[in-house]
Amino acid sequence: MNDPIPNEFRKGPPRLQDAVEPIAAGSKPHEMTDVDDIGDSLAILAENGDAVSIYPASSAEVVMARIQSVSDDQPRFVLELNEGEKLPPGEATFVAWLRSAKLQFTLSDPAWNSLPEQPHLIPLEFPERCQVLNRRATARLETPLGVYFTASFVLNGKPYELQLYDFSQGGVGMRCAPRDAQGLHVGRKLQRVRLELGPDAVIIADLEIRLSRTYRSFLLGEQVQIGCQFLNMSEGMKDDLAKLIDKMNSRHKR
Repeated sequence: MNDPIPNEFRKGPPRLQDAVEPIAAGSKPHEMTDVDDIGDSLAILAENGDAVSIYPASSAEVVMARIQSVSDDQPRFVLELNEGEKLPPGEATFVAWLRSAKLQFTLSDPAWNSLPEQPHLIPLEFPERCQVLNRRATARLETPLGVYFTASFVLNGKPYELQLYDFSQGGVGMRCAPRDAQGLHVGRKLQRVRLELGPDAVIIADLEIRLSRTYRSFLLGEQVQIGCQFLNMSEGMKDDLAKLIDKMNSRHKR
């Protein structure tokens, strides 16, 4: 297991008022099952020191914790409990805010054994699945596994082709290796970007980069996440994108 990710802005131990409520019944979260996506999500929580609220099935009390570290090559992470906290044996629900979404998963352990001489650190396996509930203005749709979604464009005479990891009616998320992100700064406008959204769906759109963040992927190594907002979309393009998202959501539910 790796040491904690160094970050001078990492938050301190969470307080009870930082507790995050579980996803409400009747909500419509989507499931995250890809081990790389789960690892990346836990690594973001570890890097920021974000609060993790734990709801044991056998207790009415919330237990506050953080993610201390995430393994680079194994589906494992270390949970860091607040000083003096203990987890009752059995099943527990873990909840945290991950950027603009609520992340929730369930784990079960008969003992929650800690690391030697470090009772506040508990090594755990990744959950098999996480529930993700977006709170952004437009719901995010993750690109499906096994289908290569791309964004292709030319900037200052240089051609780019980046992989899409999600998209919505408001914009797209792209990722690439740091060497492929040169020139892609926040505020940069990208014109006539060719978005391939599946085998038979191509959209040409203008984008503005609104987010650029370097992170370490569980499987891919160092990556740059680039979030873009659509610009100047016609009503026809908006309708086409909405129909595509509805179609993919229908396939996902089946």
